[in-house]
Amino acid sequence: MIPRFWLPLLLLTLGLQTVTAQDAENEQTTTNQGRLSGNLQLNGNFFMRDSSIGAANTPQYDRQLFGAESWLNLNYQNWGFDMGIRFDMFNNSNLLNPNGSYTDIGVGRWYVSRKINKLGITAGYIYDIIGSGIIFRAYEERPLAIDQALYGIRATYDLTDNWTVKAFTGRQKQQFDTYASVLRGAAIDGFVGSDSSKVTLAPGFGVVARTLDDGSMNNLVADLNTYRKVDILQMFPDTLNGEGPNYNTYAFSFYNTLTAGPFAWYIETAMKTKEVIADPFGERVTVSGDTISGKRYINKSGSVIYTSLSFAKQGLGITVEGKRTENFDFRTRPQEEGVRGLIHYIPPMTRVNTYRLLARYAAATQFIGEQAFQVDASYAVNKKLSLSANFSNITNLDGDQLYREIFTEIYYKYKRKWTLTTGVQLQDYNLEVYFGKPEAAPAKTVTPYVDFLYKFNPKTSIRLESQYMSMSKSHGVRSDYGNWVFGLAEFTLAPHWAITVSDMYNINPGKESPIDVETGEKEKIHFPRFDVYYTHKANRFSLSYVKQVQGVVCSGGICRLEPAFSGVKMSVNSTF
Repeated sequence: MIPRFWLPLLLLTLGLQTVTAQDAENEQTTTNQGRLSGNLQLNGNFFMRDSSIGAANTPQYDRQLFGAESWLNLNYQNWGFDMGIRFDMFNNSNLLNPNGSYTDIGVGRWYVSRKINKLGITAGYIYDIIGSGIIFRAYEERPLAIDQALYGIRATYDLTDNWTVKAFTGRQKQQFDTYASVLRGAAIDGFVGSDSSKVTLAPGFGVVARTLDDGSMNNLVADLNTYRKVDILQMFPDTLNGEGPNYNTYAFSFYNTLTAGPFAWYIETAMKTKEVIADPFGERVTVSGDTISGKRYINKSGSVIYTSLSFAKQGLGITVEGKRTENFDFRTRPQEEGVRGLIHYIPPMTRVNTYRLLARYAAATQFIGEQAFQVDASYAVNKKLSLSANFSNITNLDGDQLYREIFTEIYYKYKRKWTLTTGVQLQDYNLEVYFGKPEAAPAKTVTPYVDFLYKFNPKTSIRLESQYMSMSKSHGVRSDYGNWVFGLAEFTLAPHWAITVSDMYNINPGKESPIDVETGEKEKIHFPRFDVYYTHKANRFSLSYVKQVQGVVCSGGICRLEPAFSGVKMSVNSTF
């Protein structure tokens, strides 16, 4: 009997053999229209223990010393078919669990799709989205260990040139297996107007349903049975009549984009029926009256409203966004946490910071409740000078401050010789909520930065980067790790070589900084990094020595813990 994970590989191999045979038979009269493409990503980590920064007491530092992840993706198109397969490998990896080790290997994705007139069919592991993703988004984000593909089948149908419907069903991917809960959904998307219209509409509607499997439901009921009777009655007021957790949960979304000249307005509102979800900030009390740590469940319906209004004309661009979220944690089962099991994606309300210190404090989307708005503006004064600014503010539903950022930037380009980017960022960051540190004082920072690029000639350049983060004090002590200074120098010799040297220095340590055992004082620590990159055509290689402080890594408002790291990293990226 053929093992399950070899089936897609066998199908792809047979398909390629068939293509080869047919091409050989018809090579005198036909032209091969088949196209094979793919890409490879390989990461290797050599772990060097450093207890002073917390790079210790995990399997990798204690005994394994090496870890790797790899993805090899192959895609083939012919006869109207689109098929693909992806090989995944995890060896002593801490990507899925920063404090653990994961090893497995197999087929991480396969798919086959075909368009038959107006009907499109896709089977296998599917990536898709409804609206902006508030009720459903199946996607991959490797730095966050997210691969939420839908393992199932999807059908689309073009009602007209401007209106399309789709429906899907399946289960969510879980590494090399799937969660047992069943998902299904449908959506209709349209367009009203024409290419020459001054005003256009792009409306849509979607619905997604999830049915819990018996194992997850039994586990949930057993957990709820440890709650006090008063808490159960609050969750299920009609308990005497058999009310309890629902097997089926439904989420609905209405969305539309209105375009009128230089203006574009997007709005989406979503609702979710009542279900049991985890409240990460609530206290859990058992039948014995003890307050314990762990999941506290609530039984609530949910809602989200999100809108974005943008204007762009003659070098001026302005975007205003707003969002309100209440009890909208939608997962393949309520027992999952962090980035695991998420069915949906709620757009973040903060800018994407790329500089090292500016990106240290990122605001993860709060599914239980948040109110947020953001204003982003940019203006090109001329070809040499441009200005930009951003303001974002996030509170919980009670109005308590979670996050605030003020960001400004000036960009100046002198001919083709050099460019200067400079600005300042101010942040107010709730460490208790985002970092899970009880009673921690907010991190209030002021971070000026400078980025200078000088070109010696079209192929040779040097880039210098400098940042300084000033941290506020609480009761005479700086919050978190205190003040930081960061410097970077990057030398590029196009098209092949790039060398980068940087250092992040804890110049004025804070509350969380480690204590020097010899002096008994907070320790000032350097976090150096050295990188060498080599690019040849579509291949890119890197080798790095890294000493990295613990923090969080985020993408689109979804975040995970990034543990402290000490050692050597290598990577290979290739496209063919």
